[in-house]
Amino acid sequence: MEDRSMNDKKHPELGKSDVIKRLPKVCGDETAAVEFFERQRWGNSPVCPHCQSLNVYKMAGRTGARNRRYLWRCRACGEQYTVRTGAIYEDSKLPLRHWAYGFWRVCASKKGVSAREIERNCQITHKSALFLMHRIRFALTEDQANRQKLGNTSGICEVDETFVGGKPRSGDPRTVLPGYRKNSNKIPVVAVVERGGHVRTKVVPNVTQNNVGHFLFENIENGTIVNTDQSPVYHTILYPITKHLGGRHDIVNHSKQKYTQRNEDGTTSGVNCAESFFSLIKRGLLGTFHAVSKEHLHRYCDEFAFRWDTRKLNDGERVVEAVKRTEGKRLTYDQCVCRD
Repeated sequence: MEDRSMNDKKHPELGKSDVIKRLPKVCGDETAAVEFFERQRWGNSPVCPHCQSLNVYKMAGRTGARNRRYLWRCRACGEQYTVRTGAIYEDSKLPLRHWAYGFWRVCASKKGVSAREIERNCQITHKSALFLMHRIRFALTEDQANRQKLGNTSGICEVDETFVGGKPRSGDPRTVLPGYRKNSNKIPVVAVVERGGHVRTKVVPNVTQNNVGHFLFENIENGTIVNTDQSPVYHTILYPITKHLGGRHDIVNHSKQKYTQRNEDGTTSGVNCAESFFSLIKRGLLGTFHAVSKEHLHRYCDEFAFRWDTRKLNDGERVVEAVKRTEGKRLTYDQCVCRD
């Protein structure tokens, strides 16, 4: 990813955003926060989440001011609702100004923001802050039903794996089998990165044909040039792509100190984009989160993937995109048991 500070100096307009100018007030005033989320979700045409009718109105109190619960009523079905209904923050006891602050920090922090920092800045419990951040990460994930396979933009994808977590025990051999380390509690993460496009990640028990193969076929378009390192696992998995589906498998041999290779058709073989993405995850886990459990690692990977996919947007545009993804998603506490 580009260094945002240097990029803002070259293109001053990239760092400007009306959304960012409004966010300090949104994060400090509940009414402003509610109106902000309503504007991002519905624009100028509020919709009933129950029947999709546009014939709705704001409910008011006895003084004529807006209802203190910020309720809406639908004239078509008669149901009451708020901007929280049918979104990731439904039934949340936290004020929406804390949600706005959480979205802002996630979208503006290149290496993420810890729940401890949200706890201090919002003056809420650590348990609430951790659950808040997990729900935000869940909201940032792409819709599985609508997302397209990678390879349509540039025609070139990179596949690589990394290991995150604790240190291997003493006496542990470096690699016994491809993608497996004996007596190690490190967790493998596989990523598919399209050059100039999006990234997809998956946390796997170990890097084997069974664990990785289905993930690659789900996310790589037929006819794509796939770049990997010299691991024999990828050669076995990608053989059908190279033989039957019109693609090509380019290998760069790291064991021979080769990291890029120029091909006859003008393309370059290598997995530097995937390694760049992994470096962001590693720096975030080391410097911001410090320790991440295996059960929640995939949510942190989704957070970093969202920032990678929206790297060409400024922080305000990224916040708007994040809030738009909250609709229709729900993560209850029973589904996400938070740990200290």
